[in-house]
Amino acid sequence: MKDYIYLDYAAATPMDQRVIDSMSSFLSADFFNPSANYSPAKKVKQELNEARRGIANWLGAKSDEIIFTAGGTESNNLAIHGIMNGYKGKNVISSSIEHDSVIQPVSQYIYKIAPVDNKAIIDTDKLIGLIDSNTVLISAMYANNEVGSIQPIKSISQKIHEIRKQRLLSGNTTPLYLHVDASQAVNYLDLHHARLGIDLMSLNGGKIYGPKQTGVLFVKSGIILKSNILGGGQERNIRSGTENVAGAIGLSKALEIAQSTRKDEVSRISELQSLFMKKITNLLPETIINGSLKNRLPNNIHLSFPGIDNERLLSILDDRKLYCAAGSACSASSNEPSHVLKAMGISDELARSSIRISLGRQTTKSDVEKSVDLIVGAIKEIS
Repeated sequence: MKDYIYLDYAAATPMDQRVIDSMSSFLSADFFNPSANYSPAKKVKQELNEARRGIANWLGAKSDEIIFTAGGTESNNLAIHGIMNGYKGKNVISSSIEHDSVIQPVSQYIYKIAPVDNKAIIDTDKLIGLIDSNTVLISAMYANNEVGSIQPIKSISQKIHEIRKQRLLSGNTTPLYLHVDASQAVNYLDLHHARLGIDLMSLNGGKIYGPKQTGVLFVKSGIILKSNILGGGQERNIRSGTENVAGAIGLSKALEIAQSTRKDEVSRISELQSLFMKKITNLLPETIINGSLKNRLPNNIHLSFPGIDNERLLSILDDRKLYCAAGSACSASSNEPSHVLKAMGISDELARSSIRISLGRQTTKSDVEKSVDLIVGAIKEIS
């Protein structure tokens, strides 16, 4: 029995035992290179293709639209560089709250940044207003990794569709693609690409109780990407390198579990989220809940405690074996306030008084109640 409480599922999730079981033989007995021509290798290739088909099914996609990568960061980089390197002189738009794995590659091109409101929701009209005749790519996350805000992807895609039609009528043949980073969304939201109206989508196995360093980039048929990694021609010559068969199979299983159980899990975890928010605001009325209460991932709770240093708070909680975060784990080494909170209009002072709680499959009602008590106790100790 664990002697700690983990509330940082947005950063990393433990591998599901069913995922581990699905991978085990491919880590030892079935180790063969899927590109080899002898029969055991061909069988491994069949299993890899079956994993690809399984992932495609949940996205409403075709198998050849699925590219295996080494995680969400690589998928985002492949989507952005893969498109933009094929359209020199064109521009890309992203929102102000994207993950660094979108912000940094986007910044290498001619780019524009779309603002968000004070709930960290993309302003669709302002984003669409940034599109000009040379815009070739828009990259917008499905759900924010820090404050959990769910973005209006369908609304954005519908307006992009109208712009595409206008371009064709005017004789402008420049394509306009929508890339969505869905790394935080998989456990709780629909991923069907046609219902969302998207062209490229990034997934991350490490966020869905699958193996770390596994990911997927969905690339809609007809879209041509410039390769980032050259070599043996694997993954349709888009992402060369011997395939991580065990990882791909584990990712496929993790996605199957996440999507097949998501409705029940959303119901369960939403109750825990509500309990946490109600309990902590009752005990600490000055607490500020950041982000949208309506359009929010059910596992996300982002809180500000005015006048409280979050580093000291997290240190005390760490000593008491409650593990949560100040924000994105990928930016944890930075002393700068979160760019997401800045984009929302939150002051640096309040940003440095904020923590992120993210619930998960192993979170219980008892965990929630004990966690709130630990946080309240730590804050009273600091005050």
